[in-house]
Amino acid sequence: MRPSLHIPRGIWILGFVSLLMDVSSELIHSLLPVFMVTSLGASAFLIGMVEGIAEATALIVKVFSGAVSDYFGRRKALAVMGYGLGALSKPLFALAFSVHWVLLARFLDRIGKGIRGAPRDALVAELAAPQSRGAAYGLRQSLDTVGAFLGPLLGIGLMLLFAGNFRAVFWVAVIPALLAVALLVFGVREPEGGAERASRTPRLRWQMLRGFGGYYWWVVMVGGVFTLARFSEAFLLLRAQHNGLADAFVPLMLMLMNAVYAFSAYPAGRLADRVSHHVLLAAGLSVLVAADLLLARAQGLTLVAAGVALWGLHMGMTQGVLATMVAGAAPADLRGTAFGFFNLVSGVAMLIASVLAGLLWDRLGAAATFYAGAGFAGLALLLLAPRVLRPA
Repeated sequence: MRPSLHIPRGIWILGFVSLLMDVSSELIHSLLPVFMVTSLGASAFLIGMVEGIAEATALIVKVFSGAVSDYFGRRKALAVMGYGLGALSKPLFALAFSVHWVLLARFLDRIGKGIRGAPRDALVAELAAPQSRGAAYGLRQSLDTVGAFLGPLLGIGLMLLFAGNFRAVFWVAVIPALLAVALLVFGVREPEGGAERASRTPRLRWQMLRGFGGYYWWVVMVGGVFTLARFSEAFLLLRAQHNGLADAFVPLMLMLMNAVYAFSAYPAGRLADRVSHHVLLAAGLSVLVAADLLLARAQGLTLVAAGVALWGLHMGMTQGVLATMVAGAAPADLRGTAFGFFNLVSGVAMLIASVLAGLLWDRLGAAATFYAGAGFAGLALLLLAPRVLRPA
C-alpha cells in the first residue's frame, strides 16, 4: 500500500479547503501589485508597507488563535471563523478605489488567515500519525499550492475575458472562497478528545513559554531570520513587469512559482520524515540564495523565470519541514500556542522584510532588494550550520 493512503480523509479535505481559498486569494494577489501601481499609483515602498502589514497581521494573529484553540481544545470552530472572514473580505478588493481600501481588505483577509492558521496546523498534527506527520503537512501544503497555481491561471483567463478589468476579475474570486468555507463546515470532523485536552490546558500565561524548551526557541529564531529573507512575493511580480511582462500575463510568474512549490512540497515532506530536518532546511535556504542572486541580476524574463522557479522550490523544501520542526518541539497540549508564537516572531520579521524591500527598491533599485534577501538567507544558514555539521 502506498504511504499516501495512510493519510486520513480529514487531512485531504483540509487540503482541498486550502486549495479553494488559495484559488480565491491568489486570483486577487497575482494581479494586486500591478493593480496598485497602474490603477492606484502606488510606489514600491507603499506596496511593501501594505504587504508587510497584511502578512505580519496574519502571522501575529496566529499566536492568539493558537492559544485559544489549545485552551478550548477545539480547532475547527476557529478555522471556520478564519476562513469565513477571508471569504467576506474578498468583495472589498473589487470595491477598492484607493490604497487605503486595499490595505483594509488585505488586513481583514490576513486576520482571517491568522485566525485559521495555527488551529488548522494543530488539527493536522492531531489527525495524522506521528510517523507520517511530515507527509501530512506536505500533502496539505501541496494542495494549498495547487490552488495558488490555479488562481493566477484563472486570473490570466479572466483578464483576457474581461479586457483587463481588474475589478470584474476580483468579483469572481468570491465564489471559491465561499465554497472553501462550506467544505470545511460540512466535510471535516474534529478528533475526539478536545474537551479532555481543554481541561488539562492552562490559560495563556508568559510563564508557560519556559516549558517549550531551548530547541523550540532555536527553531523560532531560525524561522524569524529566515522570514527576513522572504519578503512579499509582490516583488517577484513587479520584477517580471519591470522586465517587460504585460500586465495580463504577470500572474504567469506566480503560477510558475506555485507549480514548482506544489510539486516539491509533498516529496520534501516525505523526505523530512526520513532525513535530518536541519540538512533539508539548509538545502532550501541555499536554493533561496541562488534565487535571489538570479533575480538581482536578471536583465530579461528568462532569468526572472529561473529565479521565480527556484523561489518556489525553496518554499516547497522549507515550509513543511519548518511546521514539522515546530510540531515536534512543542508539548502536544500546547501545540497551537507553539505555532502561534512561532508565527508571531515570523510576522514581525515579515513586516520588517517587506518594508525594507520596498525602501531598497525605491532608493537603490530592484537588485538591492534581492541582494538583501540573499544576505539574510545566508545569515540563517550560519545559524543552522552547527546543527547541520553535528546533527542530533
